[in-house]
Amino acid sequence: MQDKLDEIDSRILSLLQQNSDRTTKSIANELGMTTTPIFERIKKLEKQGYIKKYVALLNHNKLGLKQTVFIGITLQGHTRSFLEKFVKQINNFPEVIECHRVSGNFDYLLKLVVEDIEAYETFIITKLTLLPYLGNVQSLITLSTGKDTNEIDLSRISE
Repeated sequence: MQDKLDEIDSRILSLLQQNSDRTTKSIANELGMTTTPIFERIKKLEKQGYIKKYVALLNHNKLGLKQTVFIGITLQGHTRSFLEKFVKQINNFPEVIECHRVSGNFDYLLKLVVEDIEAYETFIITKLTLLPYLGNVQSLITLSTGKDTNEIDLSRISE
């Protein structure tokens, strides 16, 4: 069983979410502590799985990836084998940046980031529709984004 987060751990996680490149010293200074206990707490948070990895969030537009598309997928079959094969194949498509198994009208919800609508059409024609077991496909084209964050507000997590 994992230990519950105390206030200091929550504050460390919040600071790292805002900028994972922060030094242990800068976090310690902000929290009014020394570096050694902060370093030990970060290592503990990593070991316990609270911190999965450190990443750089890239600007899609700067990279020429200006179109985000969500795709609801319904498969023809629902055996474990169908589901595992589908996910394995989807993981080979670099355009897909998220794949979620969901409840409701779809089996999976995909998030794609591509250059433009033409690149999306090419993805559909040359990759997605060639997958076996594919049933219904429903696309939602993003017109604009009102919120785009990976940061979790830790104040809403009960202690």
